[in-house]
Amino acid sequence: MNRWGSDAGAISRRPQPTLDHVMSHIAVIGAGITGVTTAYALARRGHRVTVIERHRYAAMETSYANGGQLSASNAEVWNSRATVFKGLRWMFTRSAPLLLNPRPSWHKYSWIGEFLRQIPNYRRNTVDTVRMAIAAREHLFSIAQREGIDFDHEQRGILHFYATRREFDAAVKVNALLREGGLERRPVTPAEIRAIEPALQGRLYGGFFTESDSTGDIHKFTRGLAQACERLGVELRYDTAVESILPAGDERIAIATRRDGLADTSTFDRLVVCAGVGSRALAAQIGERVNVYPVKGYSITVHLDDAQSRAAAPWTSLLDDKAKIVTSRLGAERFRIAGTAELNGENRDIRADRIEPLVRWVREHFPAVSTSRVVPWAGLRPMLPGMMPKVGRGKRRHVFYNTGHGHLGWTLSAATAQAVADLVSEDLSSRAPHAAAAAYG
Repeated sequence: MNRWGSDAGAISRRPQPTLDHVMSHIAVIGAGITGVTTAYALARRGHRVTVIERHRYAAMETSYANGGQLSASNAEVWNSRATVFKGLRWMFTRSAPLLLNPRPSWHKYSWIGEFLRQIPNYRRNTVDTVRMAIAAREHLFSIAQREGIDFDHEQRGILHFYATRREFDAAVKVNALLREGGLERRPVTPAEIRAIEPALQGRLYGGFFTESDSTGDIHKFTRGLAQACERLGVELRYDTAVESILPAGDERIAIATRRDGLADTSTFDRLVVCAGVGSRALAAQIGERVNVYPVKGYSITVHLDDAQSRAAAPWTSLLDDKAKIVTSRLGAERFRIAGTAELNGENRDIRADRIEPLVRWVREHFPAVSTSRVVPWAGLRPMLPGMMPKVGRGKRRHVFYNTGHGHLGWTLSAATAQAVADLVSEDLSSRAPHAAAAAYG
């Protein structure tokens, strides 16, 4: 039995409490993928929901231009000795997949210390993450169908490929954990790899193919779901910064905000923090430590402006294990390539020396694809030291969290949103009779 139960799919089968006898008002901070899926799940349960977002639109930070994969097959957590040894070798190579800025920072080095202490939990956390990812898949697909969201979804599987026997043998061990979590993922030969994705060039030893994984445009999905939330009555307060969070009696919480220079304070029955890398600072305001660290990732979007490039770019989603690069085809005219991890604080600068390896990778593996029009992007993955998201109640009984999903925010969000919405609903239902008694007393 794990923290998600023996069958993570059971999340979707839990009874949903009804709140017909009491109107609850819930704040969600953050309109990225986790915040919007959480708002949607709460609204579907009959709650009144307000989303507070500091940007002008939804999905403008980590949910803007990620690798595009919905990938249970990439659920291995990073807390392994093998990853640590690779990181040490890469430390002084500027083009390496993992880069650490050695400049002293208490937050960074304390986070690394906690990350290392989580190594004994590597197996359990990997298996739990696989189960979450599989549970999330059915929720996300049903949401997209119900709301008619077009997000360039491609259900062609994800192909992991390896250049050497040593890399492949290491992947065999990881595959055992993924299968333990319930994922069907089969080994494939070089000939099978070329049959699955004929456009792929380069040295191949073997690979693994996960037919049930898929890809899409996270930005389009999140924006579409935000519109669906509005149709359900969710209020989305954009361009609104949170200035403070304070208790407002035993059962309520006050959130002070500022928009266009004007201050405002609203009270809510419950709060769900879904603020990505901003979750740490928000939690600190209410006396809680949520040790999210911003791990920077980069992507490029190659625009396939000519017929030759469109024909030469892959449709199957790929993961190059050695380079730690993932790809997705976003419709006929866009090819997304993403990767790298950089521990450099809350820094969103786009560095040419981190973008160049992504462009070079495209030219190596897909030489007929033109890279004359490439759009670079950098985003901050909100990572907790154990690589597992914080989903559930905080120390204060009216505060909940759905944050810290790291590199799997989109993959896991539909499941964690269901889980936190269930917890909030159960909490309000258990207290509703007392609130009603007080109202009539």
